[in-house]
Order: sequence, then C-alpha cells, then structure tokens
Amino acid sequence: MTTDHGYPPVRMYIAGEWRQGGTRRTAPIVNPATEETIGEVPLATTTDLDDALEAAEAGFRTWRNTPIAERTAVLHAAADLITERAARIGRVMTLEQGKPLAEATGEARRTADTLRWHADDARRAYGRLIPSAPGTVLTVRREPIGPVAAFVPWNFPVGGPNRKISSALSAGCSLVIKASEETPATAAALVQCYVDAGLPAGVLNLVLGEPAEVSAHLIGSPVTRLIAFTGSVPVGKLLAAEAGKVMKPSLMELGGHAPVIVCADADPVMAARRAAQAKFANAGQVCTSPSRFLVHESLIDAFTAEFVKAAEAVVVGDGLEQGTTMGPLANDRRLAAMRRLTEDAVAKGATILTGGERPDRPGYFFAPTVLTDVPSDADVLSEEPFGPLAPIVPFTGLDDALRIANELPYGLAAYGFTRSAATAERLSEELEAGILSLNHCGGSVHEAPSGGVKDSGYGREGGPEALDAYLITKRVSHLLAP
Repeated sequence: MTTDHGYPPVRMYIAGEWRQGGTRRTAPIVNPATEETIGEVPLATTTDLDDALEAAEAGFRTWRNTPIAERTAVLHAAADLITERAARIGRVMTLEQGKPLAEATGEARRTADTLRWHADDARRAYGRLIPSAPGTVLTVRREPIGPVAAFVPWNFPVGGPNRKISSALSAGCSLVIKASEETPATAAALVQCYVDAGLPAGVLNLVLGEPAEVSAHLIGSPVTRLIAFTGSVPVGKLLAAEAGKVMKPSLMELGGHAPVIVCADADPVMAARRAAQAKFANAGQVCTSPSRFLVHESLIDAFTAEFVKAAEAVVVGDGLEQGTTMGPLANDRRLAAMRRLTEDAVAKGATILTGGERPDRPGYFFAPTVLTDVPSDADVLSEEPFGPLAPIVPFTGLDDALRIANELPYGLAAYGFTRSAATAERLSEELEAGILSLNHCGGSVHEAPSGGVKDSGYGREGGPEALDAYLITKRVSHLLAP
C-alpha cells in the first residue's frame, strides 16, 4: 500500500516483524521539492528499543553460527534484490530526500555492488598460524565482535545504511540500525531486500525515533559491542564520548571541508569541469564534496570562468522531473545554512558570480553558487557548507596552498590537479586527509577504504579494511598434551 504521493507507509523492523511502535508518536516526512507532508515516521519507545536489542542478541547467536557459504548466499540474494528493485527504491529516495531520480537509482545499484564485495571479502577474513615453541600451537583468529548499534544520516538514504549493514552482516554480526527519520522509507525498502533474501529474524533490526533518545539507549545497552556512526563532527564527538564511557569501540565517519588545489601546471578548464560536477552532485550534500577551491593565481580567471559556466548549466528542479540534474536541499535547515553562509561572505567582501539565492518556487531549492574575493575570515572557508556553495580562492605558491588546506581540524577528503608526478607525490604526502583524489574528484568505491583523520573521524569503510571494526582479533595459545 502507498499514499497518494506514491510514498509507502513507514514501519520499523524489529525481531522479524514490521511494526508501528509502542506508542503513536510520529513525526512528519516532507518532500523537499514541494514542502508537502507525504507520510509519518513512527518514533521508537524504550520498549521498542529493548525488543530490538533482545532480537539482535539472539540473532547474533544464530548468524555467527551460520556457515559462511550460507551467509554469503543470503547476502548475494539481497544484493540481487536491491539491483532488481533499484528504480523503485530510487523513486522513494527522491520523494523523501530530493536527489534526481537517476542519481538515486544509481546509488541503489552501487550499494548492491558494495554488498557483494563485503560478502565475498568475509570469506577471506583469515587468521594465521604462528611458529612457536615445540608442543605449542599459536594461532590468531578473527571473530565477529557482536551486536552492532549503527546510526546513519539522510544524505545517502540507501548507500549510507548499507555500508554499515553489509559490513556488519558479512562479518557475522547482528545489527540495530537507526536510519534518519527524514528518509526512513528508503531504509525500510533496503531492509525488505534482506528480509526477502532469507535473513533470519533478529539479525537486522531497523528502528526510527528521536536521535538523542535512541542513541543513548543503544549505546548504553550491554548488548551492543560496537558503535558505528556517520554524520556531523559535533554529534560524532558526543556519541564517541558516550561509547568511551562504557568502553565500547566506535567507528566514526564524520564531516569534512575538502580542499581542491589546482596547481600552476594543471589544465584549468578540465579541473573546473570535474570539480563542478562533484560539487553539485547531491546538491553538495556529501561529506567528501569539494568545498574550498584553491587555484593558482595564473589560472584563476580561466578556472573561474569555466566553473561558473558549469554551475549555470546545472538544471535545478524536482528530482522526479526529466532533465533535472540537481534537486532541492534535503530540509529547511540546509536552506537556512546556505543563506547564512552566503550573506556572511558577501558582508565580508565576497562577490557572487552566479546563484546566491533561492529560486521563486516551493521547495528547499538553492541555486548553485560561486563566490570569489572570499576573505579568509568568511565562515564558508572554515565551516563545512554541505550545500551548493563554491568559494574560489587564489594562491601564489604550493606551500601557501598546502598550509590553507591543512589548517582546519578536518581531514576527510582532498583533491589536487597537476601534470607533474613530483607535485602529485608531494600532494599525496602532505595533504592531511584520509581520501585523496588527483586529477579527478572520485567518490567512495567499495574496493578501497574511505575514512578521515583529525576531527573527521577514525576507522575505515570499504575495501578489505571495512570488516576490521566488526571483527575482534583473538590470540589462542594451545599447549599440546605430552
């Protein structure tokens, strides 16, 4: 059953059952392209959370003892269902998050490949035999850590949850995941794929609710053994501190403020095109989005002209409308942030070359915006914009560019453009970031790790490292009987 908007009713999934929740507390779900309420999200009670934890505890015993071949078969079946239902999942995502339908459908298809990668990589979670004393067998074993509490934001409504789910389940863990209350139906559609693939009840539980209430309860519970979070730096620090109080490891993928360094020997037109494409993807609501454009002074005019051209070619509109290449911001909070950051920069001397305003239509739209003459004290140069704002700043020498790039407390992603192998190597060595792309603005890929340094978090998702947080390393020393 769906609503008149084509939006399905939202439920939580606990202990193998879809449920409304213990009370009738709900919150509205808003289509950001129209500002219309399209549904309601149930808010979990303490009883709901306890039920989910109890289910995850029992589910862990079942799942960890399931042979790896059977686990992998279920996960591959889920991946096939995600691929099969990608268009349907994408439409729900566009309704509740706003991104263009093609972008949303592509996200679903990519996350199926991520699941396949992790499921297969779990077969290679090897231990080792260590040479030791005669009569002693010394081994190292890797085992699932236990039930996981995971928390994900709204910007990638299927990719975000599935990075946590696919890693945890591949490693043999069970999971209680809290999806965003703003994009719950996409997460529910993802969970349904696992259910239909034959995942045992209790292994995966989806809860929704007030973020502070849910996180405090799940982190404090003795059932959970790992806290996995993607989101803002301030919230991540709070959750990591709460996990630390009860001696629980945590995996933190937090925000950034990615610099782009366009060196003197780079092709400014190519750099501008590739950087602009990445900047306006998902309306700039990406933690790895390029957000500070540091361009050598000899290239600044050519780069800026091409970047403005690319920004003005973006088609802003409802993600369900054909031809749209950038949808609305996800909520009114992001819209207010764009206005504030733009007004602050202009008040301090910046120039708007294009955009800078909200189109005259319903929805949380904000035009792709390019700023120049941006002073160093403008908030947009120190605060992650998480939106379609592009401040362009000239530099004279690479030392200066590296200093500016590294002076913030963030270290998630960084980008560089150069034709010189020596300069590329210097950027690789000196940029303080967990993810670096040279001569392109590459996004996350399932076969390689992603994660930050400094205030941008710790731990890695993707690649062989993705399972590390979900596995414990156990040393076993066995003295053979004489």
